[in-house]
Amino acid sequence: MNEPGLIQVYTGNGKGKTTAAIGAGIRAVGQGLRVHMVQFLKGGDNFPPYGEVRAIEQIPRFTLEQFGPSHFVKPGAISDEDREIVKRGLKRSGEVLASGNYDLVILDEINVVLQLGMAKLQEVLDLLDRKATQTEVILTGRGAPAALLERADLVSRIKAVKHPYDKGIKARPGIEY
Repeated sequence: MNEPGLIQVYTGNGKGKTTAAIGAGIRAVGQGLRVHMVQFLKGGDNFPPYGEVRAIEQIPRFTLEQFGPSHFVKPGAISDEDREIVKRGLKRSGEVLASGNYDLVILDEINVVLQLGMAKLQEVLDLLDRKATQTEVILTGRGAPAALLERADLVSRIKAVKHPYDKGIKARPGIEY
């Protein structure tokens, strides 16, 4: 891996932040690197299996852990259990980032966790401070705070121009999940 590992943020209201991060992960694996993805707010029992989870399970050197409740988390309706799941995800993220065992770590939807107030910005900045020097990090999700954008070495803002949901077309397997 290239030293030092940089910090990337993929944010904005458009579709494709997680997909872009997974694409970077696949590229890394193709170069012999080790990738670990921590997904926040995804993976509860009541959600359909996400296509990316099934695909990643088949890719050597690309691992994934999910820290999501069994329901869609809504602003103003966040339970103690929801917060506990995020807390476990943050703890695990810190372990993974500091371990030096991975060349690329993806913290998927961490920006939404911050936006919902389920974690403090300083907690995430502290995780970044403790990452292994060579580890690259990608943080995804809409609503990335300004301090995180400033801290990042690369920021991509994905803008929604048009989406089928606006015409009443629901999420489709293999395309949106």
